[in-house]
Amino acid sequence: MPAYLDNAATTRVRPEAAAAAVRAMTEEYGNPSSGYAPGRAAAAALERHRAVVADALGCRSGELYFTSGGTEGDNWAVSIAATLGRRKGSHIITSAIEHSAVLEPVKALERQGCDVTFLSPGKNGRISAGALKEALRPDTILVSLMLVNNETGAIQPVALAAEAIWEAGAPALLHTDAVQGFLKVPFTPEQLGADLLTVSGHKIGAPKGIGALYIRSGLKAPPLLRGGGQENGLRSGTEATAQIAALAAACAGGRERLAEGSAHMRGLKEYTLSILTRALPQLVVVSEGDAPHICAVALPGYPSEMLVRELSDRAVYVSSGSACHKGKPSHVFAALGLPKRVLMGALRISFSPDNTKDDVHALRDALVQITQERIAMR
Repeated sequence: MPAYLDNAATTRVRPEAAAAAVRAMTEEYGNPSSGYAPGRAAAAALERHRAVVADALGCRSGELYFTSGGTEGDNWAVSIAATLGRRKGSHIITSAIEHSAVLEPVKALERQGCDVTFLSPGKNGRISAGALKEALRPDTILVSLMLVNNETGAIQPVALAAEAIWEAGAPALLHTDAVQGFLKVPFTPEQLGADLLTVSGHKIGAPKGIGALYIRSGLKAPPLLRGGGQENGLRSGTEATAQIAALAAACAGGRERLAEGSAHMRGLKEYTLSILTRALPQLVVVSEGDAPHICAVALPGYPSEMLVRELSDRAVYVSSGSACHKGKPSHVFAALGLPKRVLMGALRISFSPDNTKDDVHALRDALVQITQERIAMR
């Protein structure tokens, strides 16, 4: 059996989510904007699904807007802050380890004249709340700080960032990319003090192509898409009812399994690091991860691209980090200041509640085999 250990990249669609999508496509297929019975039924189902997702997130239904996923949500959040803050300032604070869905729109604003502060993490992968507080200015209009880093699993001090903004009296809106935190670690937008918060469906057992953006009540966000007035006029276009139904089903199941699933993943992660370090003395633990489902390791001297490829040949699937492309190291791992040999051999391992010790044993055995074969070739 394949050992799939790259659940931070995407997850298998859960059976109940797939069934909900099929039902929406084949039985409840009306357009929610249509005035006749099938349309009204679809509209009612859409609002039931919104309530389920909002309940899982811990917000009101009216604060939840469906999107196509994390990238759209992050881009939209940055755009909202820039638009609402244009008369208050032009300073933005984010971190050097954000997902590219935040970094790229922020860099685009920088090219348009915004002043951006990119905070660097410590060796533990976390941004210092003190450094963030020092970076705040009277003209700071946005602080965007992810909740759980997608490559190291480090939990960032989002709630402390909210406190710092309030204490400084800055006009900044606080956005957090909670894609890797949703239904993995307990939180609500209110507990974090977030004005804007992004989640994505395919990280929690829903299909790709669906997510949501939390927009705090009272925040007069400009529309992302104009047209027929769907999503309270902020994101027009016929709703993706099948994906939304699947997201709601995944949220309902994920909420029920949150404590049990998190405990299982954390135990499996600790077991993984234990047996890998015993079997491979040269292995470096890059990050143990604060979140239950992500950790990072490295085999110095063994390029991560080669390891990912050779592990794949053995039906074991991990990644070298979401930003690794064409041999370039991940910007997240690079920001940790790792020695080059460690940086170039970094791997991310990420779990789901469905993973077992057999998956971990397959990873260990494959890595041992790869290293032994490489040594024999020298």
